[in-house]
Amino acid sequence: MARRRAPRGTEDLLPDRIPCFEHIFRSCRLVLEGAGYGEIRTPMMEDTSLFVRSLGEVTDVVQKEMFNIQRGDTDLTFRPEGTAPVVRAYLERNLDKQRPFQKFYYMGPMFRFERPQAGRSRQFYQIGIEALGSASPLLDAEVIACAQRCFEAMGLKNFKLHLNSIGDDSDRDRYRVVLKEYMQGLLDERCEDCQGRFERNVFRMLDCKVRGCQPSNKAAPQFLDHLGEESLQRFDATLHALDAMGIPYERDPGIVRGFDYYTHTVFEVRCPDLGARDAICGGGRYDGLIADLDGPDLGAVGFAIGVTPSMLALETQGHPMASPQAPELPIFVAPVGNAQREAAFLLTDRLRQAGLATDTDFENKSLKALFKYGNKRGLKLMLMLGADEQSRGVVKVKDFTSGEEFELADDAELAGALQARLEQS
Repeated sequence: MARRRAPRGTEDLLPDRIPCFEHIFRSCRLVLEGAGYGEIRTPMMEDTSLFVRSLGEVTDVVQKEMFNIQRGDTDLTFRPEGTAPVVRAYLERNLDKQRPFQKFYYMGPMFRFERPQAGRSRQFYQIGIEALGSASPLLDAEVIACAQRCFEAMGLKNFKLHLNSIGDDSDRDRYRVVLKEYMQGLLDERCEDCQGRFERNVFRMLDCKVRGCQPSNKAAPQFLDHLGEESLQRFDATLHALDAMGIPYERDPGIVRGFDYYTHTVFEVRCPDLGARDAICGGGRYDGLIADLDGPDLGAVGFAIGVTPSMLALETQGHPMASPQAPELPIFVAPVGNAQREAAFLLTDRLRQAGLATDTDFENKSLKALFKYGNKRGLKLMLMLGADEQSRGVVKVKDFTSGEEFELADDAELAGALQARLEQS
């Protein structure tokens, strides 16, 4: 019989990896809630038409990477990104009429049918924010600052912000003509994906990561040279705010982002410790998306952080949270003999109800074996319960930190005495 395996492109997050995973979520949550963002949780699947309208029919995600479910007249897609579902919820719940300016953050799994590789899976996790209802260039700076602060909070080093402006519709129409003229004579040198993108979305050619396409990308005409005065002024306002906040950045003409809804400021955060695929966050402004989804003509800006690339970057840098960690278990109740197993079990439950993380033996191990387990597991205290201790109404305690052994009364004050000992050690 064939061994069962997780679906290709997915992974099991085992208990020793969860602490790093939660460290990233907790770090970002503190930053984002401190900046006034409220959590939103949208369904993991949406009507397929939502993503076709928001991302664009000719994007790689829509054409190649979406996981679809069709049953009769129902056509659903597991969400490949978080922005469109948040905007859909904002409009469906009439939040634009209650208070147009709203700030959300989300955390959860996304799904894309991609070739699995390091840091890239078919089910992956993102942490994102969406600030809806404002066209202020200062809001772009706030969103970028939030990304910066999230990585600082999780303890990541050696990351850098890259940003660009892709202007408004008229700017892009102008630049599209210039870029197509430039790329036309280079098509034979470009990869197969770029050749397809030339007609579908020529801007995506600048986003190509294939090594052979890099020289012509670096020599390509730059978006910033073809922006109108208004777009330049709003980009300068964002940069001025970032300078005032002390946030370092690099202007990068190769940043275009992959989805059709982006406008004006676009950015990525990269960590070179990850190698060629070094992007750990991407985002930007998308002023037309709310209107495209039948809402009012309001501005919006956001980002998405890749949780797995962030974990890999922390691991590469030797961050202590990235090392596999067993769940913390400070107290263990060890029955000395079989006659004490039920009493040890009931004592364990009492201590848990008092708020102390506690476990006991379910494998009929000897006391010697339990001591070995305690040393290996990094226990703080082991409570030994034998016939003698039961008869006298006490428990014997081994403090693994100091090596000391002592007795405590098995009464209503036991949990408090153990808590005090844990704080002392």
